[in-house]
Amino acid sequence: MLGNVNIPYAICSILAFIPAIVLHEVGHAFIANKLGDKTAKSAGRISLNPLKHIDPFGTVLMPLLLMLAGLPVFGYAKPVPYNPHNFKDPRKGDLLVGLAGPATNLVQALFGAAIAWLIYLSLPVSTLAATNVVFLYFWYYFLPLYVLINLFLMFFNILPIPPLDGSSIFAFFCPVKYLPAYYKIQQYALPIFLVVAILLPEVLHVNPIGAYLDVTAYNLFSLIYP
Repeated sequence: MLGNVNIPYAICSILAFIPAIVLHEVGHAFIANKLGDKTAKSAGRISLNPLKHIDPFGTVLMPLLLMLAGLPVFGYAKPVPYNPHNFKDPRKGDLLVGLAGPATNLVQALFGAAIAWLIYLSLPVSTLAATNVVFLYFWYYFLPLYVLINLFLMFFNILPIPPLDGSSIFAFFCPVKYLPAYYKIQQYALPIFLVVAILLPEVLHVNPIGAYLDVTAYNLFSLIYP
């Protein structure tokens, strides 16, 4: 399998994935700190150092396996620790912290697309790609991957399914009396989610997450990228 890997593509995937996921986590930590909870800051999570955010499976193994399988690269980092009870409004604060990560991915995707449009409209792209190998890989691999990976992370994480960031949306609108039951369900949500995300495509050849990303991330990419 390793012999079939496109090395420049793999390198560009990694280089695009790292800032996408690091800034995602920094977004969570930054907003939690701004809302009055210092837990993430004390844990060193308002940092651009990737080592502060790495999860062995979600940040390393999972993206590597997806890359080797020729699938789009995405994953997750260590959850940012925070205590919503330190917020003035815990439910609103929890929602804002949850949405901060996907919001940073949207900003990064739009930034990458803006850079691509600027290059496309102002430079002789074909000539540069034919004569400069660095530009070739930057233009045809890194930039589109950077935009697409950020869109994957954004749309994937806003799914209202624990333990994803979108679960904070569900918790915000959930009646208070049902919150204890909801938080109990959360502890079983990860294995169920992994079954849906990984086993269904492999065993039953049904891929609801892939279909969702096709409709959302890929379609938005085709709209904003030159």
